[in-house]
This record gives sequence, C-alpha cells and structure tokens, in this order.
Amino acid sequence: MAAIHMGISGWRYVPWREDFYPKGLTQKRELQFASRAVNSIEIYGSFYALQRAQRYADWNAQIPSDFVFSVKAPQLVTHVKRLRDVHEPLANCFASRVLS
Repeated sequence: MAAIHMGISGWRYVPWREDFYPKGLTQKRELQFASRAVNSIEIYGSFYALQRAQRYADWNAQIPSDFVFSVKAPQLVTHVKRLRDVHEPLANCFASRVLS
C-alpha cells in the first residue's frame, strides 16, 4: 500500500509562534514539535544554500523514525540553470550527505 505524507514547507516561521507553536516553545524545539503534527516537512534551506552534513544529522535526531523530509532542490539547479547542465551542482548537493 502506498504511503501518503502530509507536510509543511519548512518549520521556522515567526507568525506561527503562539498560533501553531505553543507559547514558550523555544525556536530550537520547533522542528521537534512540528514533526509530530505532520509526517513530512520540506527542507527549504537546501534551496538557498548547501547544508552541512552535521545539520542534516541534527535535524534527523529530532524527528520520529517514520518521519520523511522532502529536500528542496537547490535554486542553482532549478532556477539559474533551469535543469540544464546540473551534474556538478547536484553532485555537490548529494556530497553534502543529504541522504545519510
């Protein structure tokens, strides 16, 4: 049976504080909280910059084991190069250990 993942794009939104996120929840715990409200979240930061392997590992440590991240493709690939001649930028993205 196919799985359906319902999620949000990112988790650090100031307007969500005290609306979606409980009052007093620290920014550091927002991913942990959001990952229990939905079963998938898009990593929006990967669109703007390569993320360090440690950052992916830190995020992974905060989520439930059945949670799924959706990694947004880098803007260099999708908007600058428009999906043409993207072997090197994609290799750099995967080299950041996004799949570890």
